[in-house]
Parts: sequence; structure tokens; C-alpha cells
Amino acid sequence: MKVDQPFLDKLRTQLTSLETQLSDPAVSADRDKFTKLMTDHSRQKNILFKAETVFNCTQAIAESEEIINDPEADDEFKELAQIDLDEAEQNLPIADKDLLISLLRPDPNESKNTIIEIRAGTGGDEAGLFAGDLFRMYTRFAELKGWKAETLEASKSEQGGFKEIIFSLEGNDVFKEMQFESGVHRVQRVPETEASGRIHTSAATVAVMPEAEAVDIDLKNEEIRRDYYRSQGPGGQSVNTTDSAVRLTHIPTGLIVTCQDEKSQHKNLEKAMRVLRSRLYDLKQQEEAAKIASTRKSQVGSGDRSERIRTYNFPQNRVTDHRINLTLYSLDKFVEGDIQEMANELYARDLEDRLAVELEENSEG
Repeated sequence: MKVDQPFLDKLRTQLTSLETQLSDPAVSADRDKFTKLMTDHSRQKNILFKAETVFNCTQAIAESEEIINDPEADDEFKELAQIDLDEAEQNLPIADKDLLISLLRPDPNESKNTIIEIRAGTGGDEAGLFAGDLFRMYTRFAELKGWKAETLEASKSEQGGFKEIIFSLEGNDVFKEMQFESGVHRVQRVPETEASGRIHTSAATVAVMPEAEAVDIDLKNEEIRRDYYRSQGPGGQSVNTTDSAVRLTHIPTGLIVTCQDEKSQHKNLEKAMRVLRSRLYDLKQQEEAAKIASTRKSQVGSGDRSERIRTYNFPQNRVTDHRINLTLYSLDKFVEGDIQEMANELYARDLEDRLAVELEENSEG
């Protein structure tokens, strides 16, 4: 991308404007506005630094070429200029890509906490066990990252694992790290109950949603039907003697959320509201994404929950992500929460996809 002096001057003016606003006592008194301006200032400062790097590389190339093409310059001086030219030409594409990435519109969801829903799919009891394995994998990853995990609702399967489990993750950049886990996860392994040693294939679905706040989704009381009942165990028996379980129905969309994990009706209601709000926010996000599906269709972050995204092959100790064709032969460590490499690769590929779309839109504009 072209970076000249007027472009740098414009960036510096924007940065100065932000610094002026930050020094205003009225802004300092408004915590939300001050926080947003601080974020904008940090981003603008980073963009300026990347732009200056591109500009310096471009200048170095021009100056070195001028020396090399100068018939009056001595050979030793030309040799030094050639070294500078080679270095600048090598650094320019990297600096240019870094600048373009810094100019991408930031995703406000990346800093949000996350609600994850895991459901057993095809495969009977083995699918429930695999759902439990995925839950353990994600909570182990959360421990390694220093995040806080909280179970919001769980429906255990009779043979172990879960029919469904909903939990939240709270910490720095949780959604940024976890957003690409949405989809169908397939497992290939020999179940403990399989006497013949035959490999079975089963699946579980994962939905990752940014946790919505009240400012994101305004839930109106008249749009929600609340039902209270006694919580039930795996065999259908009543767990509590009070009507502590909660079922919320969002009338406009038909979305239903239940929560019975807590003995307190109030706590179950609070958890159910968190899940409902996040599901509605996620639905809103999907509708917005559908509007630009033609440009984002091939991208990593498509959010298609029916897409088979990953295969866990235990006999081969292999995990393969089908979206980016990445295979790791360390499944034993992966299921213990060592998923950082995969998360990094998925995020890097998504950045490239977003950058390609941005460049295409700019060229069309």
C-alpha cells in the first residue's frame, strides 16, 4: 500500500486529536468514553508506527537505488547501498502486510467473554463421552490461559459425559481465541465397550458465542415467558423439593433456555438470562453475517454450525482441522488442553481472509 508524507501527516493529526480529547477533564470523568478513546489511541498509535515502517522501507529503497545508479558514486559506497536495498526490499512486504492488518476494522466481540454449548451428536453413548472430552479439553485450556470457567447448565448422559453442557469462559481475549471452535467435531476411536476393537465414529457440535451484555441485547419482560419447576436428575427423579428450575421462552423467536443446576431459583434465572441474551446476540450476528455471505463464504470464521470442522483420530494420535488443512500428530496433548497452536493458525488464516476481502472492497471502491 502506498504510504507517503501526506498519509503520515493525516495519521499524526488523528493521533493528536485523540490525545487532546484524552486530556479533557470531562472525558476523564466519563469512564466508558475514556476507555474507548484509550483503545482508539492505542490502535492509532500502532497504525502510525506500522505506516512509518513502510515509509522508511520505501525511502531506503529509493535512496539506495539512487546511489547504485549514480555513475559518480564509488564501488564501496554502492556495495553498502546494495546491502541496504536488499534488506529494505526484504522487509517491505512484511511491513506492508502488518500495516494492512492494523488497518482492519477491529471486531468488538474479540474482547468479550464467551458462552460455549457442547451437544452430543451422532454416535450414541460414545458421542456423549466425546462431548465430555471436549468440555474437559476447553476447561483445561482455560486453566492454562488463566481464564475462569463456570458451568451454566448440564445434562449428563447415563454412560458418562454429557448430552449437553453449557458453560462460560471469562478472561482476556476469550472470544478471540475460542471463536473458531464452532462446528461439528468428529472423533474416531475404539470405545471401551467394543470387544472386537472396531473403530467407531461419532460427533459432537460446539457453538461458541460472545457473551452479550445488557447494552447489546435489550430483553423486554413482556417478550419472555418464565416457567418454574422442580429440577430432574438423569433418571427423571426430582433432585430438589422446590421449584428452582427455570425455563425461559423468548416469544418473538421461540428460543428456549432451561437451567436447573443451582438450588436457588434466582441463580438459575440469572444463568438462563445470560444464555438467552447471548443466543439472541449470536442470532443477530449470524443474520448480519448472512448479508455478506457471498464475500465471506470460504473464510474460516463463517460460523456455520453444521460444518464438520475437525477430526480427532485416536488410533493415529492425529487431529485434523479441515478448514485450514492442518494436521497435528499430538492428539494426546491436544485433548489435554494444548490447543494454542491450532487456535493461532486459525486466527492467522482468518486475518488473511479478512485482509483479502478488505483489499477487494477497496479496489472495487
